[in-house]
Amino acid sequence: MGYQGMLDDRGLGVIPQWGVFIGYATAVGVAIGLIVAYRPGGLAVAASGGVLIGLLGWLVFALTLDPVLHGQTPTWSAPAAAAAYGVLVADVLHGALTGAAVHGLLALRARRLGSKGPRPASAPAEAEPQTRVVIVGGGFAGLSAARRFERLALRGAPIDVTLIANSNFLLFTPMLAEVASSALEPSHISAPIRAAVPHTRFVYGTVADIDTDDRTVRLSTGTAATSEAERIGYDHLVLAVGSVPHFLDLPGVAEHALTLKDLDDATLLRNHVIGLLEQADHTTTDPEQRRNLLTFVVAGGGFAGSETIAELFDLVHRVLHYFPGIVPTEPRFVLVHSRDRILPELSAELGAYALDRLRSRGIEFRLDVRVVEATATDVLLTDGDRVPTRTFVWTAGNRPCSLVVKLGGEHARNGAPITDPTLRVTGLDRVWAIGDCAQIPDLARDGAPFPPTAQHALRQGTVVADNIVAVIAGRPPMEFGFRAIGLLVALGHRTAAAEIRGRRFSGVAAWLLWRGIYLAKLPGVEKRLRVLLDWVLDLAFPRDIVVTTRQQPTESATTSRQARTEQVQAEQARDRQPR
Repeated sequence: MGYQGMLDDRGLGVIPQWGVFIGYATAVGVAIGLIVAYRPGGLAVAASGGVLIGLLGWLVFALTLDPVLHGQTPTWSAPAAAAAYGVLVADVLHGALTGAAVHGLLALRARRLGSKGPRPASAPAEAEPQTRVVIVGGGFAGLSAARRFERLALRGAPIDVTLIANSNFLLFTPMLAEVASSALEPSHISAPIRAAVPHTRFVYGTVADIDTDDRTVRLSTGTAATSEAERIGYDHLVLAVGSVPHFLDLPGVAEHALTLKDLDDATLLRNHVIGLLEQADHTTTDPEQRRNLLTFVVAGGGFAGSETIAELFDLVHRVLHYFPGIVPTEPRFVLVHSRDRILPELSAELGAYALDRLRSRGIEFRLDVRVVEATATDVLLTDGDRVPTRTFVWTAGNRPCSLVVKLGGEHARNGAPITDPTLRVTGLDRVWAIGDCAQIPDLARDGAPFPPTAQHALRQGTVVADNIVAVIAGRPPMEFGFRAIGLLVALGHRTAAAEIRGRRFSGVAAWLLWRGIYLAKLPGVEKRLRVLLDWVLDLAFPRDIVVTTRQQPTESATTSRQARTEQVQAEQARDRQPR
């Protein structure tokens, strides 16, 4: 209480300082109770939740509000954090003790409620034959559908649901760029699928093909060396496999570009960049090689490309003090975009704001040009310019994976299956498609396809589950319709741009909005607390430069590119096969 200033004679008007302390403790306790809630054996979760809320309180009050009240500008720097270290210890201890106390009170409440005895069970109803539903894909759309199916099953829907995915976790892709910039830990933006949908049968494997005539899915489970082909039958099939990078058949792009679609990509890019800094730090006799090592090129000026170039800029400049051989003006950052402005999804005003903010930091923009070729040491543009670089990130195109491209039914030009407004694949029986892998018509926009965003995918998952259960019960399915709530893009350096229900935000306000909204959407309290802790620590401490692989980063990137090239060639061969 002394470190928190609660033993001073000062108060807030007629409220003594100890009254402020009790109010603050109550607020922390209520926050822990609402966010963490009670779970048996959850003392550690409640205490750690209190610790993180204490950290947040220290950040908001000691590092932000207190300097403002004293007429100073908050710096969120290491010296400021050291000066407020005593308050940090007090706030963390206070939060941990409050979390433990809240857990104890909720445990007593649960024990008292449990002492009243269980309710008498009703007579078991006669079991109905269950309809087999198979979901392929564990992203936002697939997991949303599985969650909705679980709720409908609790209400009595006769369904047996199987979810198949080639990873056993849900990846929160909007934060991938921060993993690549070492601002977030990779495991903190992923949640286990088995924990997210505990009442759904989960199969960790890769789907090889789908037979829509026999209504079976053939897959391979386990490692490549010991896999055994399996077949799973279905009555209704939901395709939610997302998309893969599309390199537009440009020479050398698939072989030499890095991508940012999953955790492996983000970790590889981070290690690759840090490895190049290590190499450039002691490369002093060859200026051309130094330029090649310290030039970072991103293709694509949409959300992914803009966030990637901003985070790479932040990563490099926040760790340069570790590399005395590199002058801060040497690293070069180039974003290549085929249109005349970046972020075309946002309004022209916000797009111009983002361009100005990134340019003011020294990021170069090559607008109205495209990449036509890539090699191991440079990138060729349509205007004839060659940009020397060892880091080329591709975010300029995606396409559905070969699994749905070679499926029957009606397809769009990019190979995506076309659905009707109720999410059923046109031309196929009992096959539904949602998320990035499908082209779903928006009747409110004359049939134009819905954009491939997470907020659309989540709601499509809910609607497809409702529609399948409706069809099973003999009711007509409903049409999908949704208007985007808003769009947010992080621009690095505590800056962002956002458009929410027609209202525009930019700067620090948009950055706080971006972090608040995405933090709330993270699956699970534990992940939210871990990400919040990462963000708090990132404000006061430098980025980590530990290379998390035994291989040299450049060797890891080469190996990954070769594997992806083989995968792309295999997919192209499958795409050429008749459906």
